[in-house]
Amino acid sequence: MRTKLRLLRPNMSFNRTTSVSSWTIFFLCFPLLYASTLASFYTPDDLLSINCGSSHNSTGSGRTWAGDNDSKFLSKQDESVPATALTQSPSAQQVPYTTARLSRSQFSYSFPVSPGQKFLRLFLYPASYPGFDRFDAFFTVKSGGFTLLKDFNASVWADAYREDTIFIEFCVNVGDGERLNLTFTPNSTHPDSYAFVNGIEIVSMPEDLYYTKPDDLGFKLIGSVGMFSISDDVALQTRYRLNVGGSQISSTKDTGMLRSWDSGDSFFVRSSFLPADFEGERRPLMFTKVPNYTAPEELYRTERDMGMHKTLNMNTNLTWEFPVDSGFTYMLRLHFCELNPVINDSYNRMFDIYIADQLAEDGANVLKWAKGKGVPVYRDYAVIVSGNAKPASLSLKMHPEPASKVEYSDAFLNGLEVFKISDSQSNLAGPNPDPPPPRPNPNDLPQKQARKNRSKILIGVIVGVAASIVVLISCTVFFLINRGKKAKESRKSSSGTSKWAPYSFTTTKSTSTATNASSLPMELCRHFSIAEIRAATNNFDELFNVGVGGFGNVYKGYIDGGFTPVAIKRLKPGSQQGVHEFKTEIEMLSQLRHHHLVSLIGYCYESNEMILVYDFMARGTLRNHLYNSENPALPWKRRLQICIGAARGLHYLHAGAKHMIIHRDVKTTNILIDDKWEAKVSDFGLSRIGPTGLKAHVSTVVKGSIGYLDPEYYKRQHLTEKSDVYSFGVVLFEVLCGRPPIIRIADKRQVLLSDWARNCFHTGTLGHIVDPALRGTISPECLKKFGEIGISCLDDNATRRPTMNDVVWGLEFALQLQENAEKMRGREGGGGGEEGGGGGNKKTIAEESDSMFSSSNSVSVVSDFNKSSGVSVTSSNGDCSKDTSRLLDNSVFSEIFDPKAR
Repeated sequence: MRTKLRLLRPNMSFNRTTSVSSWTIFFLCFPLLYASTLASFYTPDDLLSINCGSSHNSTGSGRTWAGDNDSKFLSKQDESVPATALTQSPSAQQVPYTTARLSRSQFSYSFPVSPGQKFLRLFLYPASYPGFDRFDAFFTVKSGGFTLLKDFNASVWADAYREDTIFIEFCVNVGDGERLNLTFTPNSTHPDSYAFVNGIEIVSMPEDLYYTKPDDLGFKLIGSVGMFSISDDVALQTRYRLNVGGSQISSTKDTGMLRSWDSGDSFFVRSSFLPADFEGERRPLMFTKVPNYTAPEELYRTERDMGMHKTLNMNTNLTWEFPVDSGFTYMLRLHFCELNPVINDSYNRMFDIYIADQLAEDGANVLKWAKGKGVPVYRDYAVIVSGNAKPASLSLKMHPEPASKVEYSDAFLNGLEVFKISDSQSNLAGPNPDPPPPRPNPNDLPQKQARKNRSKILIGVIVGVAASIVVLISCTVFFLINRGKKAKESRKSSSGTSKWAPYSFTTTKSTSTATNASSLPMELCRHFSIAEIRAATNNFDELFNVGVGGFGNVYKGYIDGGFTPVAIKRLKPGSQQGVHEFKTEIEMLSQLRHHHLVSLIGYCYESNEMILVYDFMARGTLRNHLYNSENPALPWKRRLQICIGAARGLHYLHAGAKHMIIHRDVKTTNILIDDKWEAKVSDFGLSRIGPTGLKAHVSTVVKGSIGYLDPEYYKRQHLTEKSDVYSFGVVLFEVLCGRPPIIRIADKRQVLLSDWARNCFHTGTLGHIVDPALRGTISPECLKKFGEIGISCLDDNATRRPTMNDVVWGLEFALQLQENAEKMRGREGGGGGEEGGGGGNKKTIAEESDSMFSSSNSVSVVSDFNKSSGVSVTSSNGDCSKDTSRLLDNSVFSEIFDPKAR
């Protein structure tokens, strides 16, 4: 018998004759009603939590776990044994992962429960137990005629997804007079296989929670004109349950059914769209459309949206990607609750919903569905994932309606649940993931090593006797022949390695391929063999290729047993960079460590291969987030924070290292971004030690990238740290305007971004060339300060340019101005900031800056670069950068590169 508790609200429109005593009774009872509502929205008929392999009751995760030793739930004939793991990871040091029940033969549980739908949850810790190796856990799980898991390899799953523990949840129906049976069967063809389980939980659920009511027509099946329903004769597996706009919601904060709601960040593709939190909204939630146990209230008070722009989101989507098993039908439940203070009418925002790239909902209108604000609703959709991909990808995309239909081109989502539905064979089991590289059995290593050592000793004795005779005969001859050459070879060797003496790159040609070694200190720079690099990239599989630059291809790889992702940069034949740049990169980065510099992990200099291994930067280059990509436009404050991080990295190079280092190739493709949106300067192949002593500059041939070159360095070949400052000034305006540093367009004044920005700044029209995606989000004070910093960096006279320390300070001040402006507008009721805002009598940031963006001049040209199909940097006559390079003296400036990622 399920229990529903609703929050009762009095009718406040009472007349003076209303009985005082009735209101007194209500207000006396109201706290009790409210407290009981908060305590639990649903009370399950059955709640069984079994701590397998334990002999006593335990508490953990907000419930009491019963031990199963001598349990009436276990079948009497099985030969299962209780055990404790030999090693306990930090994530598994809690009930029910501390003990397990294991068996090399079939064993079963049988639970007497009430009829109805149940959550069936399995808790697994794939570790080695006494007499049971973790790699032998290979089994099938069935319940009520459904195959839940088939030939499930627990250790492969744990290693593939880098998880210590495994949690799997199913939904099954138990008929009248039936028991919930659960059978574990080891794989009969796998030697020494066994089945195990650490914890089992059974919790009743409301009949209409996920299964379709008998009188309900069902919900939409994507790609079909028919409707879809979930009847009692199918089982479900919960693949994902996400609090899309917030952090994880623990099972103890659920509505009585102990469901866990994970954060959705790891599946969200468009990560520049930040979550919105409406916890401060005092509007109570009204559960008039769905029961109050549907999802926790916390889920409905946070959302993921697109920033409430009025016109700027039409080329982007809210996008999630989920790995799933092919060959199954999936149900997606999308949770919504409109709480945004600027949304008050149904025409304010609508959006289209695409599932698996098929239109699921045209013009989704949450306010219309809910019939009011603060009313939670959900929509269910079914989709068939066909094919044989392993795994397949299931996408959810939400695209805003155009401004002609709505006031805000925006979409949002509060929560999401994804369920796999059993097929016609009552099967829910999917394939195991691809196994990681085979690991040696530790028990075999001593024996193998002993045999190997004995063989070495025997061979060594035989070879040693023979070799000693040969050496005695040839030693004298060899010495006499080479004595005359020794001095010459010594001088030649000294001359050839004087610059690289501390690193001693030595080449020994013993075969047709050169094998190179380095004495670089292992604590600073690690040497990888080519075999290790090939293993890390699956032999340079194109699927691992994440970029191409002037240096060569960049691959994502995995080292240290597949647990550490890295970026692997491989020199290509004919690359514009060669051995010198390769060694320079190692020499620089092996001595530099800073939060805003990309860390060099190691290198490979072997078999004619020159390869560098770096920390993997999950979000790629800064340029990929500015234009000519499918990535959404970065919000202004995030752009500022990225610029500050990159400036700090350059300041460290100029003033924080032992010797001043001039980067010489500062550009947006050499500023990388990690998964936490931290900026890191990369690519030191062209870097030089700065002037020392009384010297003011370094005289050197010009190297760098077109569009970023310091004109003084270009003309005089005098390199200083202020050359980096100039290049960074170009980066700042590239970030502000969202366009390349060079573009061939009709107006010659706009070809060079640096010239165009200077002209607009001095004529007071800088706001006209700002990236349209930032319109209305930059405070005028911040824009003015940012422009001043950028223009000072672009000064033709290098001595008048600021230091990078001054640039860092100026950018931090600009960020403070932006944040202060947003706080001021927020206090005055004007909204503003990156969330849009509205209301009040004061002007918002958007309204105050409208005059800066009002000119139609040039805006259309800039906006093209933020489209994935935007204007290319090429023209009918070829690459504009190549055309520009015709003006350069190729004999002197032969190493000025196009601005490509290296």
